Amino acid sequence: MPIIAKALTTVELNRISEEGWHAVGGVAGLLLQVRMPSKPEQPLTKSWILRVRVGNTRHPIGLGSYPQVSLAQAREQARQLVIEAKKGTNLKAKKVTARSAMLAAASQHKTFKDCAEAYIKAHATDYTNDKHRKQWSATLKLYAYPVIGKRLVANIGTRDMLDVMNQKLGEPNPQSETLWYNRTETAKRVLGRIKTIIDFAIVNEYRTRLNPAVWKGYLDTQLPMPDKVSKPEHHPALPYKIIGDFMAKLGKNQSISAKALQFLILTGVRSGSVRAAQWSEIDFAEKLWIIPAEHTKTKEEHRVPLTPQAITLLKSLPQLAGHPIFPSPRGGSLSDMALSGITRGMHERGELTVYVVPHGFRSTFRDWAAECTTYPDEIRKAASGHTVGDAVQKAYQRTDLLEKRRLMMCDWANYLSKPSVQAPANVVPIRSKA
Repeated sequence: MPIIAKALTTVELNRISEEGWHAVGGVAGLLLQVRMPSKPEQPLTKSWILRVRVGNTRHPIGLGSYPQVSLAQAREQARQLVIEAKKGTNLKAKKVTARSAMLAAASQHKTFKDCAEAYIKAHATDYTNDKHRKQWSATLKLYAYPVIGKRLVANIGTRDMLDVMNQKLGEPNPQSETLWYNRTETAKRVLGRIKTIIDFAIVNEYRTRLNPAVWKGYLDTQLPMPDKVSKPEHHPALPYKIIGDFMAKLGKNQSISAKALQFLILTGVRSGSVRAAQWSEIDFAEKLWIIPAEHTKTKEEHRVPLTPQAITLLKSLPQLAGHPIFPSPRGGSLSDMALSGITRGMHERGELTVYVVPHGFRSTFRDWAAECTTYPDEIRKAASGHTVGDAVQKAYQRTDLLEKRRLMMCDWANYLSKPSVQAPANVVPIRSKA
């Protein structure tokens, strides 16, 4: 049996400041644990410990912190536990079981919003850019949270999914638009995100039922196919036959945004990579732009061969330490609206007969390469930063076809320098990415 120490009073208890375990008396095995703070300005932490025998070993059982649990309360808890221990109860196992039950009960009260916020936080590094992360949060706040945000994730069913998809947009009236029928592309993205979050909840054991956001075999029995209710959205692109005249007009604009757009067209890469580009990524000696994985959509490093025209453009820019290649007026990266504002302004001034967006120039480049050159499709795809081939092909083909791409990009840059040879054609659309 443990020796019962002298019973201390509350006043004596408050005077204890030495780190360690201190017997307080009154109940055999009852101790006050004192811990020193991690920072000098922080106070000591004190908590109750009861040492009881489980088999041939004594185990510490926590009874709470002091003074939240008073001396009298700690002694009373300790007395009850000692009685249970004498009857053969394994107090350590009992506490573990009770804690597991408490956590299980708490998990059953997770709402959809709780799970969504936890998922977004856990996958913060997965998003291709900050805009993508914000889109996730924004679409859920706008379309999912008002309908199922406060619903327990364990109880969400197919009817809830239909309520989200069929929700009225704007003032409720017989002619109101609904999410699935009138904003189908957005609805598909929302549904996919809801499915991902409920999968997250299932894996974390917040839910035992099947995922109600599954399309095949579930929601496809309740909703019409997306392509039956809405045509896909498209990015407007400039026909390659008039790109020469466009570049000539664009070259007269000396703004940073216009320079960034020129560089985007010359290299054929995505807007996000251009706007995030740093001078440390440029190798003038090797005539290379090495885009780090965090600045690409595929999350893989992408080497871009720089043509003489692209190098001349870069050397015309001031190399400001600590700033991106194409800085905004405040010193940070340009926004995606900065580049689209250039084409919008040219269209409004009559300098551009069709309205196009920066992403559409990737389609212009691909159309030119397909119709005006004999470069293989794998080289054209590699130049655009797309993944080439399946896992087996990538395992055997380790090269990124850099030198072959360099030849094609030089041909593209030379083509951009030539005047257009025919009147403007209709705008060429490309499918948007969800």
